[in-house]
Amino acid sequence: MKNFLHNLAVARGEVPADLLIKNVRVINVISGEIHTGNVAVCDGRFIGFGEYDAKKIIDAQGLYMSPGFIDGHMHFESTMLTLPEFSRAVLQRGTTAVIIDPHEIANVLGLEGIRYVLDSIKQVPLDVFVMLPSCVPATPLETSGDNIGHKDLCAMIHKQGVAGIGEMMNYPAVINGDEEVHQRIAAAKWKKIDGHAPGISAKDLNAYIFSRIDSDHESTSAKEAKEKLQKGMHILIREGTSERNLEDLIGIVTKENSWHFSFATDDKHPDDLLEEGHIDHSLRKSISLGMAPITAYQVATINTANHYGLKNIGAIKPRFWADFVLLSDYKQVKIEAVYKKGVPVLKNQSLICRPLHKIPKLRGTMNPGELSRADFKIPAAGSKILVIDILQGQIVTDKFIATARIKNNYIESDISRDILKIVVIERHNATGRIGKAFVRGLGLKRGAIGSTVAHDAHNIVIAGTNDVDMFAAFQRIKKMQGGLVVVDNNQVVADLPLPVAGLLSNNSFEKTAADLKILKQKVKILGSDHPSLFMILSFLCLSPVPKLKITDLGLVDVEKFAVTSLFADDCIK
Repeated sequence: MKNFLHNLAVARGEVPADLLIKNVRVINVISGEIHTGNVAVCDGRFIGFGEYDAKKIIDAQGLYMSPGFIDGHMHFESTMLTLPEFSRAVLQRGTTAVIIDPHEIANVLGLEGIRYVLDSIKQVPLDVFVMLPSCVPATPLETSGDNIGHKDLCAMIHKQGVAGIGEMMNYPAVINGDEEVHQRIAAAKWKKIDGHAPGISAKDLNAYIFSRIDSDHESTSAKEAKEKLQKGMHILIREGTSERNLEDLIGIVTKENSWHFSFATDDKHPDDLLEEGHIDHSLRKSISLGMAPITAYQVATINTANHYGLKNIGAIKPRFWADFVLLSDYKQVKIEAVYKKGVPVLKNQSLICRPLHKIPKLRGTMNPGELSRADFKIPAAGSKILVIDILQGQIVTDKFIATARIKNNYIESDISRDILKIVVIERHNATGRIGKAFVRGLGLKRGAIGSTVAHDAHNIVIAGTNDVDMFAAFQRIKKMQGGLVVVDNNQVVADLPLPVAGLLSNNSFEKTAADLKILKQKVKILGSDHPSLFMILSFLCLSPVPKLKITDLGLVDVEKFAVTSLFADDCIK
């Protein structure tokens, strides 16, 4: 009460504020206008507009002031950074709050992983709101490191920092009334439940929304997003590393419906954060594509805060936390300074506030068992095979039937048709289980790549032109306790260790981004022109997303929600 009464006196103009930003052009996301004036800050909060005395006065000289940006849905693990380093990466891009679903680390470590995240968010000068993972494992079609049920969610929903229940990926179970899944939804109490509804429409979508699921970030077309919007869903416009949907969805955002849209990155690599940006990139791109600037800033700030019920952030308003960005060009989103609770964290493009980087204690999550090169072979039980077909810029895949390339009674990669072998090795329980299939569209002409970032169970995924290089990739991944690797001619030519749960680096944001960039350069030498091949590789394992995927259990026909045979003749039978 003492602080409140003091700040109330400041708001009345009787006591000096801590900070006054003069001559600033306020991007007012509530009134939908830009107006010039002074903004006072005290005790980390906006106090008011107008003439105030202050202990410190900054003349903004016409700079623009925006509320801090908010990412409406993302998995921080995809940045491969610990939360202290992640916060450094996004704060300098104007992001002051994120809504995260830590289901990557939860699929490896279960509740221990979630507790690690909830402890970590206390270390960082960034507002991190956690959506508890609803699908660990994502489906019964893969082997994860742990399981999280409705009782676990009920026990954690009231924890500080928890904003709701994360994306419900098992939509067949939702639609068909699975008791366990609906108990997980009920665990949210009054909090939000995120959706994950790729391609769901008509009555199935009605049933999905009826189950209290409020949002979706999986729309890849305007038609899909419009149906979800018309049926009451909040649409998260995704612009990540490999999933880029902004250009396809922007046309349905109007002045009348814009309040029901937010920006989200979902999955973004550290080198893209460094070179391209975070929510500032979505802002910049949306304005360049014709979205009204004020609307774009609302989508980047207040819309997300309102949807998730986040108190006191998302706008420049008396009583709200003084999280703001100063910009010299609001259309190009040229950031000059970033403030968090009235304290500068970025000034003149230099990060002032550097979170203490603590070495995480999570280790030893790699347990794949012993394998030999022979385990990678695929006997030719038929001449026609089902092939995963990569779709450019999407995490959904297609499928087709191809004639197998057979040598000595084994099926091999066919570089001439860009049909490569891909395997997923169970790495949590030393079962030695390997799912084997073929994929078109990776573009490798030689060598192999491998990763322990393999959504969502994060087993080991390896794709390549030959078994020798693929086995070498497996050996390297096992030795470095998780990570990314590129192999050429039985030699490791680049790697990125991710010893924290096989997902996160111990290194700085800049070092991790630089190492990933080297990996991508080596992949290009092997013949692939994909700018984000490791991200594409990771999503080939995502069994809730159509049409054909691979897990440690084998080839998954997502539309049938079942493991299927590699051989087309078996599928026809």
